[in-house]
Amino acid sequence: MTEEKRMTSFGFTSERFPAGCHMCYIYNDEEERQEVMARYIESGLAEDEYVFYLVDNMTPEAMRSHLLEKGIQLPPDADERRFKIFQATEGYCPEGVFSPDTMLHKLGDIYQRSIAGGFAGCRGMGEMTWALRDIPGSERLIEYEARINQVVRTNPLNAICQYNANLFDGATIFKVLNVHPMMVVRGQVVKNPYYMPPEAYLASQSLSF
Repeated sequence: MTEEKRMTSFGFTSERFPAGCHMCYIYNDEEERQEVMARYIESGLAEDEYVFYLVDNMTPEAMRSHLLEKGIQLPPDADERRFKIFQATEGYCPEGVFSPDTMLHKLGDIYQRSIAGGFAGCRGMGEMTWALRDIPGSERLIEYEARINQVVRTNPLNAICQYNANLFDGATIFKVLNVHPMMVVRGQVVKNPYYMPPEAYLASQSLSF
């Protein structure tokens, strides 16, 4: 079975989805978010995928402890070949600047290395509050999100981008909806009616890549 046809579980819903889902999770219920992310991680490990988390609201060490407290069976600390937690700014802005090109290349590379390493697939999740700190390049966040949809066509990793509805303004949230084909709503994955294919969205913003 090819990777494009592989169906996978996300853990927090009973449905299975084709690999390559790019989802937004616009939330205001922190307890629900924590449960959804824990089950997403747990199912990724059970599906033999490489799993990575870009955390912003606590340290990687605290996130690992938090997941263990929730009963998630994680690989040993030393086994970062299967599961790794990055500080969000380390992952998105390793040199203090956010570059969509660099990050998109990194996503494709992570996927390719996962498959080459014998994993069935790859999934990641990121807390996007780092983008509220005026880091140089962060104004290109929505461009980056749109272009992820091009990356997953040939590198079908699964991704959940988490946006706190209490911190991001309404205009940004609407743009986030424009560039995610799927969204997580009350613990379910649904098709996003506001989604625009990346070529159409980028053209509407006078951008092309």
